[in-house]
Amino acid sequence: MKIACILADGFEDSEFRVPYDRLKAAGFEVVIIAEKEGQELVGKQGKERVRSDRSIDTAIVEDYDALFIPGGYAPDKLREDPRFVGLVAGFDDAQKLIATICHGPQLLLTADRVRNRTMTAWSTVQVDLRRAGANVVDREVVVDDNLLTSRKPDDLDAFSSEFIRQLEARAGEQRPSQPAT
Repeated sequence: MKIACILADGFEDSEFRVPYDRLKAAGFEVVIIAEKEGQELVGKQGKERVRSDRSIDTAIVEDYDALFIPGGYAPDKLREDPRFVGLVAGFDDAQKLIATICHGPQLLLTADRVRNRTMTAWSTVQVDLRRAGANVVDREVVVDDNLLTSRKPDDLDAFSSEFIRQLEARAGEQRPSQPAT
């Protein structure tokens, strides 16, 4: 399975690195999408530097099985760009898994995808989600249909484990059934 990860400068270092490493270790391909292909992106703490694999202009929902949105300052930057907002909306329209942590749900807010959804996020983003009509709960991980949300770096182990579990469950649904012998 192939996971799209949308990033900009200022992403929360651990919220990218921990799930990224866990996904790769579990055998998933993670493709980093930014404004430009080959763009160097630097984490908010300066601990992580990564290069994008693809430009947002070449990102197509159908090429991916899920979307990963780390937190930090990046989601607020990305939601200014209608191409990223459109990609998020496209994943939701296709009912593909969207896994996001901390400030990541800001993109879901801008894409108008939170009303009547049960979600969590960073405490200040929880206020915005509630005002936009989401059912906000303060738990380390929340799954509502195709949305997987989490609050903060302290929740990364639970977030990463649930992300992988959701991907594996979806992969199982996509496999053709084997005839009984």
